[in-house]
Amino acid sequence: MTATSQLAQLVAACHWIGQQGWAPATGGNMSVRAGEGFCLLSESGKDKGSLTSDDFIEVEIASGQAPSGRRPSAETGLHTLIYRLFPEAGAVLHTHSVNSTVLSRLEKSALLRIQGYEMQKSLSGQQSHLDTVEIALFDNDQDIAALATRIETWAKQRSLRYGFLLRGHGLTCWGKDVQEARRHLEGLEFLFNCEMQRRLLERV
Repeated sequence: MTATSQLAQLVAACHWIGQQGWAPATGGNMSVRAGEGFCLLSESGKDKGSLTSDDFIEVEIASGQAPSGRRPSAETGLHTLIYRLFPEAGAVLHTHSVNSTVLSRLEKSALLRIQGYEMQKSLSGQQSHLDTVEIALFDNDQDIAALATRIETWAKQRSLRYGFLLRGHGLTCWGKDVQEARRHLEGLEFLFNCEMQRRLLERV
């Protein structure tokens, strides 16, 4: 599949994300790998529900720099980190849903463990509701380079699959292409919603 067709799918995914309310107030950022050494990343300050292909900026994966001089997302360093860590990653989605943001603050450990839901099978490699899905949590940091270093250290020591949560911030997830990244996003958001409801009901 060409980079142009992948970008078209990403634009459509961004519009869908906007409709779900998962990227409010121009929040969030999305990207797709675009050939050797580059990705196309959403420009900062743009409403994700109305993006066009012109709102994506070519960014060097190795340096995180945009040759055009335009300003990519503040979280550019997280996107380029994922592309460096996972050569199979073809698309990255970063969202700010209410469930992912609140759940990231409720869970105090370094891992959110999810088990018992059939929808776990929406995540690549998950075969059964009896398995445990582990989503890493990292403290939010305005120093993206320092945050990327902590995530990279974790990824080299522990498994980092599908995505991770930033406390009080939201979810970053990825897939081999836009379709898989979108499926992972939708599946994880469903699971987060279930966990939020479960925790609320168990407190009653």
